[in-house]
Amino acid sequence: MMQQPILRVVRAPTDPAAPSYGSAAAHLHDLPPPPHKGREPLGQILIDMGLLNRGDLLKAVALRARRDVRLGDILIAHGWISDHDLMRALARQWDTPVVDLARERPDPRLIDAIQPETCLQEALVPWRRVAGVTLIACARPDQFEAVRPRLPAALGPYRMVLAPERAIYDSLLARRQTALIRRAESRVESDMSCRMRDEQRASASFFTLIALCALGLAVVPSVMVALIFGWTLITLVSTCGLRLWAWWAQMRSTDSPPPASPEPLRLPIVSVMVPMFQEPDIAARLVGRLGQLDYPRELLDLVLVVEEDDRMTRDALDAADLPRWIRVVAVPDGPIRTKPRALNYALNFCRGTIVGIYDVEDMPDPDQLHRIVHRFAQAAPDVACLQGILDYYNPRTNWLSRCFTVEYATWFRAMLPGVAKLGLVVPLGGTTLFFRREILEKLGCWDAHNVTEDADLGLRLARHGYRTELIDTVTREEANCRALPWVKQRSRWLKGYAITWAVHMRNPLRLWRELGARRFWGVQVLILGALSQYVLAPALWSCWLMAFGLWHPLDMLLSPDQKFWLLVVFLTTELCNIMVSAWAVRGPEHRFLIAWVPTLHFYYPLGALAGWKALYEVITRPFYWDKTVHGVFDQPHVAPPSGVTAFPTVITGGAARSPEKAPLRR
Repeated sequence: MMQQPILRVVRAPTDPAAPSYGSAAAHLHDLPPPPHKGREPLGQILIDMGLLNRGDLLKAVALRARRDVRLGDILIAHGWISDHDLMRALARQWDTPVVDLARERPDPRLIDAIQPETCLQEALVPWRRVAGVTLIACARPDQFEAVRPRLPAALGPYRMVLAPERAIYDSLLARRQTALIRRAESRVESDMSCRMRDEQRASASFFTLIALCALGLAVVPSVMVALIFGWTLITLVSTCGLRLWAWWAQMRSTDSPPPASPEPLRLPIVSVMVPMFQEPDIAARLVGRLGQLDYPRELLDLVLVVEEDDRMTRDALDAADLPRWIRVVAVPDGPIRTKPRALNYALNFCRGTIVGIYDVEDMPDPDQLHRIVHRFAQAAPDVACLQGILDYYNPRTNWLSRCFTVEYATWFRAMLPGVAKLGLVVPLGGTTLFFRREILEKLGCWDAHNVTEDADLGLRLARHGYRTELIDTVTREEANCRALPWVKQRSRWLKGYAITWAVHMRNPLRLWRELGARRFWGVQVLILGALSQYVLAPALWSCWLMAFGLWHPLDMLLSPDQKFWLLVVFLTTELCNIMVSAWAVRGPEHRFLIAWVPTLHFYYPLGALAGWKALYEVITRPFYWDKTVHGVFDQPHVAPPSGVTAFPTVITGGAARSPEKAPLRR
């Protein structure tokens, strides 16, 4: 039998009729009946209690008419009332007590029955079961009746009590943090994930392939040379052909941008997650950049995702003057530490129906969230994701940053838009991604073990019949313009591509059925072809030996005419790549880079180093996340917008508090 505890409530000393925080005892028969439909308006209650003036109320009501957000959230976001005042008013409006979750903790068995993820999403927690009635502590009383039918019938009947949203998060983390983080590590179904049980299989496969190539070169060198160069040539021509096809589709596209539409009837809440790890010096610049977003603050839910044991970043955020619309979520430690694992965990705390991802060094266009919201409102229901354009704000730093900018411009302004127009699978970038939350959760969110979770998610979206669209809004970030960090970053991407390809090719026939022939072969060219080109690039470079009259293994396989046509193929593909890249940087902002496009021929050899490093790590450390350091060649700090109360919520492993009240704890 479950224990039948006493309900604890408080009567506010300034208003004896209004329940609030405290520890006065009340028995079950003291609980009020459910509120009637003709309850007093919240705004009038706040005015009667002397907590709000009429001018601020009128402004808040006008804002609420155009935005999908509760009146209390608007008032708090603009600093017109406090959380404590809101709870007092809600308790009077709903004639329901406010419970003290810190003193009387929820029953974990009841939490398990409803599921912690559901509790977090609905901002409620099953608190006690008293005399056959389950008491639900709720932060959004106006939504309780809509949630009630989805609660387990076996625990009914239900009665609502009130608790602050932060206190609910605190109590859920204190009771079920371990369950939440374990769930974050395994949200994707096992047949679509690269779990630990597949590590040995993938490692053995790649090791076997390398061993067979080495054995073939020793036993039948001519056959092995022919196979290696044949495959290299096939992937070279196919990747170049796809690039030309996508570029042509993009260049010839007659699609005009969607007409400017009026504001949606009610703007939704947009949650944006920003993963951070070992970023002690970037907090002020991060707030300055993201503070330029012109989306209404009461609808902007910015979640900074940090690792629980990352003391450098957490101390920096603790000391920063974060505005109220920024929250910090600390991810508990575990067997792996990857960006997708952190995102899966932090998603539980997001409030928005649209969920986005930014990198810590990103500087998005100010109107970006408005454009995202408008496009989702216009798009078909099968459009699950919108991918923005990535660009760099430091292309003039050095030669490497110029080449990196040219490469990104080619990918995001020519290649990906064309791929989307051709109806092929769009491999997502790691930032400036926005999802319909319902679809994202339906697919299991991100694969916590995959170090290129974005490309994997793009492929899973396509397999389930959803589409990704490119949207013409730009996010600028910092170009990785040092050679060794560039190789490390690129090797992580290539390693993830290799693992993603292996996961989705477990059952090629199923993948063919779900994607269709054209998209199936598109995936092979985009992923397997790109990997092959990076790893086998030295085979192509060796052909320069023939140009200088030196001996080459192909001498024993090719006639002079065949060597000539091989040279024609090499020159043609190189000219095609130069042409597409020059077209991608033709705009006024990037036009100075056209002269640097031919030097990409000397830039891509770094990719070969990254390719071989990735191949080695697929075998030895498939889940290792090689972090990219940010803020090395950064822009000066941009001052955050004024007029917003600095009062961030910090959600950590067992506490939700304001930095000015208590320090962060591990």
